[in-house]
Amino acid sequence: MSLPENPIDQLGRRLGVLRLSLTARCNFACPYCLPDSQEPPGLLSLGQRLAVVGAAVRLGLHSLRLTGGEPLLNPQLEALIAAVQPLRAEGLADIALTTNGSLLTAERARALRSAGLDRITISLDGTTAASVARMAGLPPGPRAEAALRNVLEALGHSVAAGFDPADGALKLNAVVQRGRNEDQILPLARLARQWGIELRLIEAMDVGTRNGWRLEDVVPASAMVQLIGNRFPLEPVGRSPGATAMRWRYVDGKGTIAVVASISTPFCGDCNRLRVTAEGIAYTCLFACQGTDLRPWLQPATDPQALREAIGTLWRGRSDRYSEERQGPHAGAKEMAYLGG
Repeated sequence: MSLPENPIDQLGRRLGVLRLSLTARCNFACPYCLPDSQEPPGLLSLGQRLAVVGAAVRLGLHSLRLTGGEPLLNPQLEALIAAVQPLRAEGLADIALTTNGSLLTAERARALRSAGLDRITISLDGTTAASVARMAGLPPGPRAEAALRNVLEALGHSVAAGFDPADGALKLNAVVQRGRNEDQILPLARLARQWGIELRLIEAMDVGTRNGWRLEDVVPASAMVQLIGNRFPLEPVGRSPGATAMRWRYVDGKGTIAVVASISTPFCGDCNRLRVTAEGIAYTCLFACQGTDLRPWLQPATDPQALREAIGTLWRGRSDRYSEERQGPHAGAKEMAYLGG
């Protein structure tokens, strides 16, 4: 018997967002992420990825987030974006990309827009070469300076390609860690205000087991909001159901900020995200230790209905809420670069 569409998990949550990783590799080595230098074996093909997205859309998915590692390292990125466009008629409303921006040339930005990408979020954890070196795992000096320059240029390339910050089509992510880059909160806010881009400040999370995470290194979202608000007065906007970020707007009308407070203010209660790794392992939580291999349902002779039923069964059995239950490090947790952030 077929499962009903829009399955509900054990805590009443519906599937809404698919974070699809296209690669586990990255050209940066951010200490909170720690990507591997090689891909896992058995990467999904373009057709297999399209099948996963199609199955999720028919289960109620409305938003696709393409991630990595660094997704711009995948040469089939634009082809995948173009291939999923027909799924808009079945409910896919939003296609977004998260990138470190260092490879986002003007030509690539135009190609992504032409393929049908709706939104880009660029990650930048500092406004100086020294802070970029610390946060991107790069040697200080020319390489970090070039990385910062490329990312700042990527903002301009994105705007020129039609990703309008005023419509939320271009945002800026920054992970903040005490002792590494908390001095960059205000400079990042100033940069985002200059561009009219929403700045999303993210608490450092205990994802994986290799990044040396400590609670004392977390800068609480409330402290970040207060710091910015003291310089540029803010008023609350709130958090939309299923969203990861709480938002504030500047009183002077010059844009918004958002904070992702997974540590200090968990939002598991309405989490609607499914993650699928580059080789087809599905995870229902960023902090998960085990996933479900979708490849048995991704062979050419397999009925797409079977894949949809497999994902629906996985979602209906979901009960994880790690951030709300957080009880210390858990052995076997997967790394952020592998899970797609």
